Amino acid sequence: MSEKSDLIDFVSSVSGETYLKVEESFGDGFVRLRTSEAERRQAKHDIRSFEDIVVELLRNARDAHAQRIFIATTRDAHRRILTMVDDGMGVPPALHERIFEPRVTSKLETMVMDRWGVHGRGMALFSIRTNVAACRVAASDVHKGTALTLESDTELLAERSDQSTWPTVERDEAGMPRVARGPHNIVRRVLEFACEHPQIDIYLGSPAEVLATLHASARDALDSSELLFCDSDDRLPVWQRPAAACDAAELVRVSEQLALTVSERTAHRVLASEIAPLDTVLAQAFVDEEPPAPARPDIYRDRRGLKIHHTDLARFRQELTRAFDDLAERYYLHLQGEPKVTVTRDGIRVRFDIDKEE
Repeated sequence: MSEKSDLIDFVSSVSGETYLKVEESFGDGFVRLRTSEAERRQAKHDIRSFEDIVVELLRNARDAHAQRIFIATTRDAHRRILTMVDDGMGVPPALHERIFEPRVTSKLETMVMDRWGVHGRGMALFSIRTNVAACRVAASDVHKGTALTLESDTELLAERSDQSTWPTVERDEAGMPRVARGPHNIVRRVLEFACEHPQIDIYLGSPAEVLATLHASARDALDSSELLFCDSDDRLPVWQRPAAACDAAELVRVSEQLALTVSERTAHRVLASEIAPLDTVLAQAFVDEEPPAPARPDIYRDRRGLKIHHTDLARFRQELTRAFDDLAERYYLHLQGEPKVTVTRDGIRVRFDIDKEE
């Protein structure tokens, strides 16, 4: 046996195998793995699409013991912007930049093998930043969760062309949810992850919808006295900070700190509860409406008429509402309730009831 092997055996016997895995320790559980250990944890595949990035961020939040994950995403021409807020363990401010370096991880003893491969080699965030135009921690601290945002160029990192269609989710024989069919887009990746981890509440929507959800969720979770005597929103967990805003201007400031950019008018609508909080993605996937009362059969009706399942209609209304928000921002409109969608024998009619600001 060589002298090198003898030395390794001696160090291992004194300090344990953990010492041999670590090149550098940064405190608060964060370390830089040795190259050999990172290679041992090599993932099944590298990032090849934006959907892969979404999965890696979800796995990071899960491994940080998050129980709530909020995902806001928008696309403008060739720019895809995504912000993820979670209530996990968080990252100390001194490490906000270092976690994007290769082999830096907080998962020294908790490497995870799941359906997407190995996770915990300290390469996920490094790979993400390498593949996107910009990526940063917007807000985070120890035991206060994280808000992370990124911007991707869709011409350089591909994503599915159909990002509006929700896949079909069914229950298996044991009653567990599973994605049955649909495009392999961002929504599908989020739903697949939610099916694997139904104990985590995951929300997906526009920045305005996510901000409204954060505000409502935090208001429900916090006692009024906690907000009354909160002299700084930094004292609160990241996901609860929108609840501390006393007016629209303050909510805009807090939302910008979380990389959820909204207008002051949108902030007013959030405070006035005019933007409904999101349901979890699993709840949206299983949205169910009361079946209509059975009608008397019409023997003269054209049986070849158009038929659309009620769950598809519900998702269609959600997408129409999101599309209307862009128009409302420019023309100061308020949508009164959901869009009215009527399916006829040979067409689909959509009606928006609006209230225009004077």
